[in-house]
Amino acid sequence: MAALSFNPSRIRQPLLQTHKPISNFTCLTEFSFQSLLSKSPKAKLKSLHIPSCSVSEASISSTLETEEGEEDDDPTAELVYLDPEIDPQSITEWELDFCSRPILDIRGKKLWELVVCDTTLSLQYTKYFPNNVINSITLKDALVSISDDLGLPLPDKIRFFRSQMQTIITRACNELGIKPVPSKRCLSLVLWLEDRYETVYTRHPGFQKGAKPLLALDNPFPMELPENLYGEKWAFVQLPISAVREEVSNLETRLVFGASLDLDLLGIEIEDNTLIPGLAVASSRAKPLAAWMNGLEVCSIEVDVAKASLILSVGISTRYIYAIYKKNPVSTSEAEAWEAAKKACGGLHFLAIQNDLNSDDCVGFWLLLDLPPPPV
Repeated sequence: MAALSFNPSRIRQPLLQTHKPISNFTCLTEFSFQSLLSKSPKAKLKSLHIPSCSVSEASISSTLETEEGEEDDDPTAELVYLDPEIDPQSITEWELDFCSRPILDIRGKKLWELVVCDTTLSLQYTKYFPNNVINSITLKDALVSISDDLGLPLPDKIRFFRSQMQTIITRACNELGIKPVPSKRCLSLVLWLEDRYETVYTRHPGFQKGAKPLLALDNPFPMELPENLYGEKWAFVQLPISAVREEVSNLETRLVFGASLDLDLLGIEIEDNTLIPGLAVASSRAKPLAAWMNGLEVCSIEVDVAKASLILSVGISTRYIYAIYKKNPVSTSEAEAWEAAKKACGGLHFLAIQNDLNSDDCVGFWLLLDLPPPPV
């Protein structure tokens, strides 16, 4: 099976000052949820020192298996691959990108490309299209061809991350009885596109160096959080990666709401005692809150230090002001430390929803990875 390798250097454990832990989490700070229309909350802050951790530039490499070795060297070749050891019935969700590439065809027009995979890259499909056939019918026919050519059933869901293509993709999926899921949680696809840019597109005879993506990803102004998504308290926290893996395993064994990432597939190597930054949210209605959150395709959390707020990204282009805090030198320092810890871990972080911050259990747990957009 072809695999993507994401190989940052091993991450050293951040040094924490002595503190009183909250539950199983290392607590960085604790706040109350407040409406954006109310006054800023008074935060009880504890000092934290996280020195910068040296991490090399993440490198992405992919080995694509083909029947004829010569095809590996041909950047114009199209790919149709299904891991022979995988059960086709087990691939129920696909990830899809249908967009122009920085490549001109013989007419001098930009080529478009359909790229389809699953989260494990057991399915890999690519096909070029001229720009005058880009519509939902072309996409629908291509999806049917993938199924027919590989003896693969059509998926239950297809995730995609470009809002500009939502109409075409949604229409094609609806006609085939597939649920379209707009989401930036297409991590295998994004990493594969980064790899294809370096190993395929730049070597294509029609490659246009310096060409900007035709369909750039949206990064809209964050909106106020819907009332049903408010918790009661929240805290910057950290967990050892071993404990994070345990929480991820609970998603299946204890039917906890949330979403995981296959760190082994992504090739993310982190030592067991490395602390992963996250956000713990407490609510007396934790289960309904987690259920609501579960339908949002949670992508990432970031701190807007300048505005003393947390930004929650969901779906393709929806950004919420998840929480605010009182801005002062201490809170700013801790917010910056949390972001630095996330960066040191290659963008890995998590969201945990609990009944109480002192609880040992999570009602919802989302493992998140903050990745830059692909170069195409």
